[in-house]
Amino acid sequence: MASLTSDTELPTPMLASQSIARRIFHRAVRSSAFRVGIVLFVILLLATTFYPELSGIDPTKMNVKARLLPPLFFGDNWSWAHPLGTDQIGRDMLVRTLVGLRYSFLIGVLSVVVTLLIGCAFGTVAGYFGGRIDAVIMRITDAQLSIPMIILAIAILGVSRPTIPAIVIVLGLSNWPVYARIMRSVMMTERQQEYVRAAKVSGANDASIILTLLLPLLLPPVLFTSILDIARMMIFESILGFLGLGVQPPTPTFGNIIADGRKYLMNAWWIATMPGLFLGLTLTSINLVGSALETARNAIHEGKS
Repeated sequence: MASLTSDTELPTPMLASQSIARRIFHRAVRSSAFRVGIVLFVILLLATTFYPELSGIDPTKMNVKARLLPPLFFGDNWSWAHPLGTDQIGRDMLVRTLVGLRYSFLIGVLSVVVTLLIGCAFGTVAGYFGGRIDAVIMRITDAQLSIPMIILAIAILGVSRPTIPAIVIVLGLSNWPVYARIMRSVMMTERQQEYVRAAKVSGANDASIILTLLLPLLLPPVLFTSILDIARMMIFESILGFLGLGVQPPTPTFGNIIADGRKYLMNAWWIATMPGLFLGLTLTSINLVGSALETARNAIHEGKS
């Protein structure tokens, strides 16, 4: 059986894929939106990674004597020790918000990874082989799309204690059909190309063609697009937390902090506002980066330099 070695022209699509990915990235970097987004994201990432540990403040530790302190320069009893104030039982809002950001981002990234793995696997198989396999997989995707995410979450998380792996699986299962359809569409087009036919003539099996030729060519644009889905998954995770189906207290997440803070909106607005502000900043940074990459990808595909 022949292999895909350097003595043939078959690696050309892989080289083209690397070139296209590089061009997309370089074009996106020239965008001011990308630069603003990446700077904001790095600042937030560094803060959520290091500040909770460096501060030495336990996000779950109660301090009734310091309860409901306002953020800096608001009111009369604000404290430098708690820049964003404290909640109803004296827990530091800055540390709790940053820890909540950490969990939200972790769950968002892992959920997108699960989505990509399942969706790209099903879409690749359906698009490459076609026929009955394609029909069965497409019926499965149709069935999955008919189930709203919140119903799926209640069905899975409502019968057991919500954990990070369970939440990741729920969010991953809610979106994989989108990627399956995208991969199926592009795979059906690419399998007809001359380099694929040449690989078959040279004796390469289907697994080699898919893994060494098609996926390296098709995955980079999909990965760029998936960055925007991280923001979407973070929103869903916050919704689940708000409904009580996310990571459970005392572990702080955006959703459960905002759910607790809604009871104190009139006299302690910062409890619900600060997590919402940080969530908004994070989503903005991710969307700026993702949109710049998607714009660059579309421009490259349209033949613009």
